[in-house]
Amino acid sequence: MTTVTDSRVVTVGVAPLTPEDVVAVARHDARVEVAPEALARVAAARALVEGLADDPDPHYGISTGFGALATTFIAPDRRLQLQESLIRSHAAGTGPEVEREVVRALQLLRLQTLATGHTGVRPVVVETYAAMLNAGITPIVREYGSLGCSGDLAPLSHVALASMGEGRVRDADGTEVDASDALAAASVPPLVLREKEGLALINGTDGMLGMLLLALHDLSVLLDTADVAAAMSVESQLGTDAVFAADLQALRPQLGQAASAANLRAVLAGSPIVASHRDPAVCTRVQDAYSLRCSPQVHGAARDTADHARLIASRELAAAVDNPVITDDGRVESNGNFHGAPVAYVLDFLAIAVADVASISERRTDRALDPARSHGLPPFLAHEVGVDSGLMIAQYAAAGIVSELKRLAVPASVDSIPSSAMQEDHVSMGWAAARKLRRGIDGLARVLAIEVLTGARALDLRAPLRPGRATGAVRDLVRAAGVDGPGRDRFLSPDMEAVTALVASGAVARAAFENTGLEPDQAIR
Repeated sequence: MTTVTDSRVVTVGVAPLTPEDVVAVARHDARVEVAPEALARVAAARALVEGLADDPDPHYGISTGFGALATTFIAPDRRLQLQESLIRSHAAGTGPEVEREVVRALQLLRLQTLATGHTGVRPVVVETYAAMLNAGITPIVREYGSLGCSGDLAPLSHVALASMGEGRVRDADGTEVDASDALAAASVPPLVLREKEGLALINGTDGMLGMLLLALHDLSVLLDTADVAAAMSVESQLGTDAVFAADLQALRPQLGQAASAANLRAVLAGSPIVASHRDPAVCTRVQDAYSLRCSPQVHGAARDTADHARLIASRELAAAVDNPVITDDGRVESNGNFHGAPVAYVLDFLAIAVADVASISERRTDRALDPARSHGLPPFLAHEVGVDSGLMIAQYAAAGIVSELKRLAVPASVDSIPSSAMQEDHVSMGWAAARKLRRGIDGLARVLAIEVLTGARALDLRAPLRPGRATGAVRDLVRAAGVDGPGRDRFLSPDMEAVTALVASGAVARAAFENTGLEPDQAIR
């Protein structure tokens, strides 16, 4: 969620890319290099394809049409036109532009597959994709068009079209220009595609995988932040930290739950506010509400879901997805590995987790604003009740976002729709699942920001009692960002945006954990 430049070099073709590699290139413009041994593999596979191109017997994707036209033999003198026609016709996206980081992730992941030597492209194709990334040339990809099978055809076709010097791109400065002009400015010759290369450039799950990896990167920050926000709510609403004890959590050996509970214990440790009502003679409540008491269970379930998604993503990062593929023993085989189901399922699963973490966060915020449940805080945390509305409408914003996140949690992957004259009669909708998850991640960051904003004000209203060191550091961070403490009503939207930026950047989580002596999840990982 930040835009600093990464100075390191990511090498493609030696081992599968890591999630960190993808984020570095997609989001921080790290330089890409292709390993020489990868180019040697690519050249060897290409020699096999060129031999089959001269074979009078048809070979799919080499001397035939595509999809429902797979049985149509294409004469040698028409095959260059076949490749151009494939890319032009499949670059059929529509709607708003897809974000730069998503397109760069898609480009990088397709480059990785090309570098495996399983696709049959020439080395120049691999080198061109790397050169485009390093020059900051980002093809304009439209939001709608992919069914997630055969992979992300339309988005990948827009990238391939740009490599041919056609269509529109954004240069390194973000200016929209013709692809031909951008390539010329970067001294990158446009590709003239040959047999098999069109298919190799567009048969892949690269778009949905790229968005999954970016989402997982952001979600790791947000789940740590959710623990911090929950701690601020527990503390400021005079809840107990006793329920987060390690021995109680161990009775249910869920790893994510244990990690979140450890975070809550660390952030609440040494809090004078918590200590002030620990004596049973002072506080007669038997139990806190679920939204406070069950925070580790909900946050932990989301952590476990994210860990499962990381496992699926790691396997997909090690894949060479194309159709047909060149096998290690030199066969050219059709397959169904381009189907996006494995990635689509976890994208949908994460959308459910994101919606639920946001939901419990909004409930904690709402409790802080209700004098019947906040244990001594003023209504809506307002300065002068009746004249001031306090944070009333901030909670409205959180509620509206949560309502949308619930709608976005409806799975896309169950909504297959047939295409290509029933040849592609079951599709994954993984691209759609990824697009809605991106919106969900943004919504979760905003809901958590509203809880942090609320918690910071509530902690101030507990004066003269002081918050703990970690939660106090977050409160101070919020104040340093220009968000004032309790007082008369003010223009609230800029405050919400400022805290959202702190949440998204990871600053809230860092401020808390730097003041605990623990890293997030240290008890588990």
